[in-house]
Amino acid sequence: MSRRPGNPSRRFGDNGGGLFSSKSRSPPVLSIALVVMGGLFVIGYFYRGSGGSGSRLDSVSRLEGDYLCSGEVQQAIPILQKAYGDSMHKVLHVGPDSCYVVSKLLKEEETEAWGIEPYDIEEADSSCKALIHRGSVRVADIKFPLPYRPKSFSLVIVSDALDYLSPRYLNKTLPDLVRVASDGVVIFTGFPTTQKAKVADVSKFGRAAKMRSSSWWVKFFLQINLEENEAASKKFEQASTKSSYIPKCQIFHLNSLH
Repeated sequence: MSRRPGNPSRRFGDNGGGLFSSKSRSPPVLSIALVVMGGLFVIGYFYRGSGGSGSRLDSVSRLEGDYLCSGEVQQAIPILQKAYGDSMHKVLHVGPDSCYVVSKLLKEEETEAWGIEPYDIEEADSSCKALIHRGSVRVADIKFPLPYRPKSFSLVIVSDALDYLSPRYLNKTLPDLVRVASDGVVIFTGFPTTQKAKVADVSKFGRAAKMRSSSWWVKFFLQINLEENEAASKKFEQASTKSSYIPKCQIFHLNSLH
């Protein structure tokens, strides 16, 4: 959502009394300088909002507004690289804001990345549209089988997507995510909270996000015969400690199917 720039005239009062009153007129040179400075400020403001140095791709605070864990994936990429090594060479990201995660991954050396947006993209910038146009990112309902062959990717990273699925669909979706990964699946999911569902979320996703506890997830993994990737989990924990990285989401590491 774009913000409207405030009305500069409000800073000085509406009755002409403030800094520039009728009794104290500024020299023409000062007035011109102020106009130039104001113009530069406006240009800088709109440049940031249109993909400049303050664009959504690099702005964690904006990503954390709705899809905390998709923003968390971008933060965790260096830690994932240390934990998975060569397994990061061919990555599939599944979840909202996949365009931005894929763009971040593609900046890494020797890394190929693809993405799946589980829901319609309402507002896509030019970079996201370019990724969709060349097939790097696609919109697909993850409640149905993914359009990929088994072990098409070395690693599958999922964020914010599973929280909106009921166990009925998780029973099918999770094994399918594991099916297309050769070296494992990493799941970023929210912590349980008492936060009420947003009306926008319910209308867009069909249901409110259900934040489950770690014990719930572990039990569910066992029920559908999915195993924890203990080696990767340990490496991730060690790398996190060395880097003083504290995740804001729950992170689970699963083995691929053998």
